[in-house]
Order: sequence, then C-alpha cells, then structure tokens
Amino acid sequence: MRPKTAVIDAPSNLGLRPPKEGCVPGCYKMPWALRNAGLISALDAVDLGCVVPPRYDPSWQPGNTTRNSREIAAYSAKLAAIVEETLERGLFPLVVGGDCSILIGTGLALKRRGTHGLLFLDGHTDFRHLGNTGKIDAAAGEDLAISVGLGDAGLTNLSAAGANFQPKHVAVLGPRQHDEHLDELKQMSIYFATSTALQESGQDIIEQALRVVTDKTLGFWVHIDFDVVDASEMFAADCPEPGGISFSELSHIIAAARSTTGCLGMDITIYDPDLDAEALCAPRIVSCLSKAL
Repeated sequence: MRPKTAVIDAPSNLGLRPPKEGCVPGCYKMPWALRNAGLISALDAVDLGCVVPPRYDPSWQPGNTTRNSREIAAYSAKLAAIVEETLERGLFPLVVGGDCSILIGTGLALKRRGTHGLLFLDGHTDFRHLGNTGKIDAAAGEDLAISVGLGDAGLTNLSAAGANFQPKHVAVLGPRQHDEHLDELKQMSIYFATSTALQESGQDIIEQALRVVTDKTLGFWVHIDFDVVDASEMFAADCPEPGGISFSELSHIIAAARSTTGCLGMDITIYDPDLDAEALCAPRIVSCLSKAL
C-alpha cells in the first residue's frame, strides 16, 4: 500500500527577482490558491500546515551571494526538518511552493538520510552559476546547480556532507530545446530530455529517467516547476514558455514516478495567482495532481 499524501505549504518567494521595483513576487500565494481549488480534499491528503518563510528583501545588490541567500539557507533547514519528520511518519510529503528554491530544503532532507535521486521537471534547466555566467542572482534560476554543488557557497553544502544530489542520480525532463545550459548538463553526465523529445518518445524517456534516479539510490524526489507545461495551458508562471508538455502529459509522468518503488515525495512550484485573474490555472493543477496521485 502506498504512503498517504501529506501536504506541506512552503509559501516562499525568496528565490525570485521582484517583478518590478518595490514589489514582491506572487508565487507565495500558490498554496492558498490550490487549497481554495480543493487540493486537500482532491488528494484525500493529511494537512501538515505551513512552514513560514522569512521576509522577502527586494533590496539585494549583485555580488557573490544569491538574492536572499541567508534567508533561503535558514528556511531550507526548517523545511528539511519538517520533510524528514513527515518521511519518518511513513507519509508521502507534497511540498507546495512557492518558488523553486524550496528544492534546496527538500533536497537537504534527503541528503541527511543518504544518497537519493532527483527527477527534475522544469521548462528550464535552472543551472546558472558563477562558472557558466560569471554571476549569480535568484535561486529559482539556480536551484538545480545548487542541488549538485555549484553556486552560492552558502547554499551548496547545508548538510556539511556535500551537495544534496550527485549529477549521475539526476534526471531532467522538460526544458526547451533552446535552453543555454543543456550542453553543460551533458558534460556533467546529467540525464536530460527536452520537451520536444518527451512529446516524441515520452514513454521510453520516462522509463530511462526513472532508471537513473533509482540506480544505486535509497529512493528519489520529484521536483516540478509548472512552467514545464506549455504556456497555452500554464500562463501564470514566473517565466512561461511555449513548446512545453501538456498537463495531461505531466500527470502521466507524475503517475509513473509515484508508482515507482522509491518515490519518496514531491514539491511543486511557480504558480503565481497574481498572474491568473480568472483563477483558471489552479483547478488545472489540482486536476493534474489528483489524476496522478
């Protein structure tokens, strides 16, 4: 019998740039929008409440640390503790962001328990770091790089035991073909398949990705940035992109992952209710998750 799903709200926008000067990003409202759309009842989930993030500081200046770096580090430790406790209870944590920087905390929880895989579903590789761009900025565009030990030194080794994930245990699905960091993923032997490849050979790719994240690991985590879905269906994201997969295809991938032995939990990120005046995307997300989970 599969573990029961437990919802943990992680309404952090610490990893994003301000949408305009003096403003804060609206992704922190995502958990409440999904609750209003019936997420808890649709999944028959245990409600574990909210991990409250520190205050967002829009006054960051470029340098050698990521925006809100100290706050992200502190929040990641708090989030990791809740995820670990949830896993100890034999539950399946579904962490509802927020932005992609919450992956740092969920990955930290797994790192403390041993070697794990990461199934990373995103419309972008989120692989910016000093080595490939000469700069670092917002963690939501750096979370995969940070997760494998590249980037802000204050975020890459929170476990004091190295990076949260090893490149050989990571599978990236859904970035667009024009993503600037695909070649670097290849150089680091990180398995990836673009959204175009997924649409052409989806089942074979999904099976290969699941082999990668389960090979010689204690289990794996699923990270979802909803901009992996095509902008025609998922327009209320920080950086929506055309050429993505559909919600139906995403639901199929999640279901395949969830039914695989070793799937321990999942986080979902980057839905901004401020960009969805008619509240169209929240029901789509809830439907996608309920069909899969």
